[in-house]
Amino acid sequence: MTHAVFDHFRDHLLGKRAEPPWAPDVVIEQPFAAGGPSRIEGRDNFLALTKTSRESLPVRVEDLRNVVIHATTDPNKIIVEYELVGTVLTTGRQASALFIAVMEIRDGLISLWREYQNTLAIAQELGQLPTLDTSPTS
Repeated sequence: MTHAVFDHFRDHLLGKRAEPPWAPDVVIEQPFAAGGPSRIEGRDNFLALTKTSRESLPVRVEDLRNVVIHATTDPNKIIVEYELVGTVLTTGRQASALFIAVMEIRDGLISLWREYQNTLAIAQELGQLPTLDTSPTS
């Protein structure tokens, strides 16, 4: 059942399924969000808060690949690793970002979504940061 809920999430994200996968009282946490940890309570709050950013994000999400779902000792909780792939509309360049999510499932919907992502790498892919020089210094 938990795998089916992740499939629901993927289909929703890719525009293949309209109904959201989150429970009405979902808690969404992003411990490493840009600007500091973020916690949003409630599906309607989450959808309202993210509507503008989703519409203005210059990315067309095209795929979730390299998905690995890890079972836990709690049958209602999974840990998911995935790579989100899309095209940056401002450059036409395809880019990807790695994510890890902890999902708790209740009644076939996500009741807790704790997401870990590299916001610095994502900002850089979107051209929102200068290229960082990682060459060794002498």
